[in-house]
Amino acid sequence: MNNGGAEAAVAPVGGPQPLEWKFSQVFGERTAGEEIQDVDIISAIEFNRTGDHLATGDRGGRVVLFERTDTQDHVGHRRDLEKMDYPINRHPLFRYKTEFQSHEPEFDYLKSLEIEEKINKIRWCQSAYGALSLLSTNDKTIKFWKVQEKQVKKVCDLNVDSTKAMGNDPIVGSSISTSSKQYMANGGCTSNDFSLLSGGLPSLRLPMVTTLETNLMARCRRIYSHAHDYHINSISNNSDGETFISADDLRINLWNLEISNQSFNIVDVKPANMEDLTEVITSAEFHPIHCNMLAYSSSKGSIRLIDMRQSALCDTHSKLFEEQEAPGSRSFFTDIIASISDIKFAKDGRHILSRDYLTLKLWDINMDSGPVATFQVHEYLRPKLCDLYENDSIFDKFECCLSGDGLRVATGSYSNLFRVFGCSEGSKEATTLEANKNPMRRQGLTASRPSRSLGSPSGVVRRGKGADNSALDANGNTFDFTTKLLHLAWHPTENSIACAASNSLYMYYA
Repeated sequence: MNNGGAEAAVAPVGGPQPLEWKFSQVFGERTAGEEIQDVDIISAIEFNRTGDHLATGDRGGRVVLFERTDTQDHVGHRRDLEKMDYPINRHPLFRYKTEFQSHEPEFDYLKSLEIEEKINKIRWCQSAYGALSLLSTNDKTIKFWKVQEKQVKKVCDLNVDSTKAMGNDPIVGSSISTSSKQYMANGGCTSNDFSLLSGGLPSLRLPMVTTLETNLMARCRRIYSHAHDYHINSISNNSDGETFISADDLRINLWNLEISNQSFNIVDVKPANMEDLTEVITSAEFHPIHCNMLAYSSSKGSIRLIDMRQSALCDTHSKLFEEQEAPGSRSFFTDIIASISDIKFAKDGRHILSRDYLTLKLWDINMDSGPVATFQVHEYLRPKLCDLYENDSIFDKFECCLSGDGLRVATGSYSNLFRVFGCSEGSKEATTLEANKNPMRRQGLTASRPSRSLGSPSGVVRRGKGADNSALDANGNTFDFTTKLLHLAWHPTENSIACAASNSLYMYYA
């Protein structure tokens, strides 16, 4: 099934109408001409399971947390509307919560290798006792963080009258006769005696502990290290809440969250002779429901579904998903653009979404003959693959995401654009949005070619050869390869998308 735009067989025929996307909010918005520091560029985005929290990681090793505010502010108002049968008109709104330094740059002296602090992936874990838990990883080390509120307490000034210090008071009981005191049956004094005490003997005074404020504290509970020889490209939590996997180019390891000094190698594609290596692992993810199943993709464009119950070392797959090449279609770039950069399971676990360089593909895990849908993300770049190879853009790793209801998919592109496709059978929904405060701006642009003059170079020199760093889409709009939207995430229960454009986090709703 292929109609050139969006095609699928997931929902009933004539599915929902295309969504009208609107700008919601932006964090870290760039000003015109602002120079962006490399360490501030966002490299990972992830909603938690409820969608009430959002985490981002950057190239500087920092993790920033945001929390949802619209549900908290309108709980009472929402209940009133529900009683009156009114629809609830609101969209997710977030505010900055806290940030912490997750990873630092390191140097492996044994291998003479610099290890960047860049956050490759973030995955939320199950929360307990009001604490937020998440995993973050750079190229080599995974860390388990707990973020919770801690009350800052302080011993206040002692409850002592500074004008009457003990021991210096000239009247320390000498003016009070013990015979004049009236004692009650339980050993207490009468009210008359209290008046005497207040005038002469100081009353008993104790220090007081008060709560000054409540701060959010991030604590690293465990560090999972020294298990990967190659760069970690994926981490994924299991539905059992106890284990997770980490994947590099050649191996996938299984961890227990409580045990940081031991992992089990469950997939190993490293050949005895490295010269025989034909493909590497590019992404891996656990099935959202079945804790014994996981999928991983390869640089050859295939996805393997494995069942951990079959054997301890899952060298054999239970299902293989790959698309057959058309005869005579192979070229130098075929294997490069077929490499899958990201895979995501649908919420119900029935479908897998994969992203290669030019397309999105939707796979049914019960049908391994080919994808049930293919979405053309930027097919207009095919004639420029040679230029893209020379400037390394062809190796960009775009992520993908699905809506919680499984009716739509989204992925990024160049010029800080991202595209949303409908998955319903017969759906023609294919919306292009730009990461700025007017996301639909691209819809109104007319076809135009970039102007060139002798005074302004049309391209940048790469590998000793000049190459144009722009292209035209199907509508004739100009695209810039130097700005790319690689990372985005879909809210788990609502039509809301968070995406990263350089150091800025943009959020949209429909």
